[in-house]
Amino acid sequence: MGEIAALGTSFFWSLTSIQFTLAGRRVGSGMVNRARLVVAALCLSLTHLLVYGELWPTRAETFRWGWLGLSGTMGLVLGDTSLFRAFVLIGPRRAMLLMTLVPVISSLLAWGWLRETLRLVEISAILVTVGGIAWVVSEKEPGQGASVESRRQYGLGVLLGLGGALGQALGLVMAKQGLVGGFPSLSATLIRMVVAVGVIWSFTLIRGQVKATWRALGDRKALVSIIGGALTGPFIGVWLSLTAVQHTPVGIASTLMAMSPIILIPLSHWVFHDKISPRAVLGTVVALVGAAIIFLT
Repeated sequence: MGEIAALGTSFFWSLTSIQFTLAGRRVGSGMVNRARLVVAALCLSLTHLLVYGELWPTRAETFRWGWLGLSGTMGLVLGDTSLFRAFVLIGPRRAMLLMTLVPVISSLLAWGWLRETLRLVEISAILVTVGGIAWVVSEKEPGQGASVESRRQYGLGVLLGLGGALGQALGLVMAKQGLVGGFPSLSATLIRMVVAVGVIWSFTLIRGQVKATWRALGDRKALVSIIGGALTGPFIGVWLSLTAVQHTPVGIASTLMAMSPIILIPLSHWVFHDKISPRAVLGTVVALVGAAIIFLT
């Protein structure tokens, strides 16, 4: 059951990246992130009410709100804002491949911050992962060399994808501090989401973008994609990921949940008509093998 849930997580996260890319190309990646956080927070809150009898974890200690709030800000606000922009600039397949760096960056952060050790096999896996990703993203795409502007946008998309991975990794390390003592994962996820909603909408209000956001959501196709992405990702995807971790070893679950870049190869070809080269497929597999070694050791 756990393995099936983990594969389901990868599939639904792949759908999420497709839907957020479609919405981002219509109304902008910032609009997408603001709206999807609200939808996800509402779904998680209702789920929390059904499971624990309260809309949010009222008995969570202050330090948990602090660490999990910081985690949500780094991962869901800063990290995902960068990632969603990368979706638009370089497509979901390459952007999600760059997210394979999350375990690499997390391992390095845990080594420097939490004093966790890195063995030779893990260092080797890091080099394999980075090499596979670099091989894919350095491949010249059809039309990429047409203008300086297109090359600049591609480079910016790669940098934003790296920023998304860094934000997610920082969020994971910070979340670990707030999960000590067996705190429920669903409650932790809801805290991260609620704080992220507060932070991103505060900045939206300060910058006077509230009206523009609501006007953008008048685009029905974009709204459908945002709601669909919020349901398949932060709601169904997170729920399945918790089920996977609960019923199978974390290393195996994490490895199976990292299969999105593979799943996105045919999906991107079908939806966005991406031309997938053998180099892209092989480089993706190499990167995932490196990530799997990190997860499983």
